[in-house]
Amino acid sequence: MADTKREIERKYESDDSGLPDLTGVAGVAAVIDKGVAHLDATYYDTPDERLAAASITLRRRVGGVDAGWHLKFPVAPGVRDEIQAPLSDTLPRVLAGLIRSRVREAELLPVVRLLSERDVRHLVDAEGVLLAEASVDGVRAERLTESGGSAQWTEIEIELADGGDPVFLDKIEKRLRKTGVRPSTSASKLARALAETGGKKKRKKKAVEAAAPETAGDHVLAYLRAQRDAIVELDPAVRRDLYDSVHRMRVATRRMRSAFLSYGKVLDRTVTDPIGAELKWLAGELGVDRDQEVLTERLTARLDELPRTLLVGPVRTRLRTWSHARSGGSRRRLIAVLDGKRYLDLLVALDALVADPPVLKAAGGKPEKVLPKAVRKDFGKLADLVEQALELPPGPAGTSRSTRRARSASARGTRRRRRPRHSGSPPSISYGR
Repeated sequence: MADTKREIERKYESDDSGLPDLTGVAGVAAVIDKGVAHLDATYYDTPDERLAAASITLRRRVGGVDAGWHLKFPVAPGVRDEIQAPLSDTLPRVLAGLIRSRVREAELLPVVRLLSERDVRHLVDAEGVLLAEASVDGVRAERLTESGGSAQWTEIEIELADGGDPVFLDKIEKRLRKTGVRPSTSASKLARALAETGGKKKRKKKAVEAAAPETAGDHVLAYLRAQRDAIVELDPAVRRDLYDSVHRMRVATRRMRSAFLSYGKVLDRTVTDPIGAELKWLAGELGVDRDQEVLTERLTARLDELPRTLLVGPVRTRLRTWSHARSGGSRRRLIAVLDGKRYLDLLVALDALVADPPVLKAAGGKPEKVLPKAVRKDFGKLADLVEQALELPPGPAGTSRSTRRARSASARGTRRRRRPRHSGSPPSISYGR
């Protein structure tokens, strides 16, 4: 089993003088000494530090009130989702699945050990309700790889209580700044440890991104790279069943497929077509959950429209039971797909595509010439489909069918008969929505 919590915290540099007096902060009635905790955490990553490059941390920690395995995903600056699992000698399966899209078949190794002496204070209001936890951490970092060294520092950490208002952290920061305390330059202890114990060269190399797009091929590849990244980043969110994650992942697959078809003059379709077929397969697997939701919503809406005299027995209860049972089954199937070799092979193929793209002659052309031509061609197909849809008789069935055809026009690569179109540049189009 694993528990998830939203962690909202801020870190500050400390000169070893301890925690400034925070009783003057609005809302703080008392600062309660909770004693000193001794923490021993080992952080794991691949040899090329893929998790650290994505600002993901995986650690096994003993000591303190939350000993165990901790996996943290970035949400926003100073905000992370932390998934906790009980202490064990091996990485829990549930956490291994959440990082599989990053780790793939690489080995996870201990990279850094952090020994912390944490002096903890609780900031409470007049009724004794916890507002935030403030701590002064004396940290010793040890690099566990061959090139490693060690480092020491002291930092102040302020973590908002569950359900607290982030504005409260602004009030604390204002007080800390008045006493000379400044925000930390590192986003996390691990980031600082990697930078100060021998990881500077690697981390700097990883931070270098591709140069600004210049050619048509550069722009197409930047777009494909963004969709590849979205698929990888959304994998753990889909596994956690987070809101809209499945839909967003499907959108990324459709956008990539559409780009393959739209820019067939830029990238060799003999290479991209097989990958597009696999993306279509993945989108279909991701759609099972969403299709179930849509069907349930429609059946429920139809029941609401029926007169009570036509409803015999606990129809709504049966519908809910059926929906929950089907949903559980589709979730298990989807997780099995994400854990399967076919999906892993697809991720590897996407990496190979953006690393060594099968570019054609047009890839070296000017973006303002190559890209608009491809867009105009697709716009013509879409315009034809929209006109055909408008000619269909009104009704849910016709509208649904024509809408699906229009949305997937570029993904299917269907060529429709041309109709007269207005001259000039076409409007901007977003494919795959």
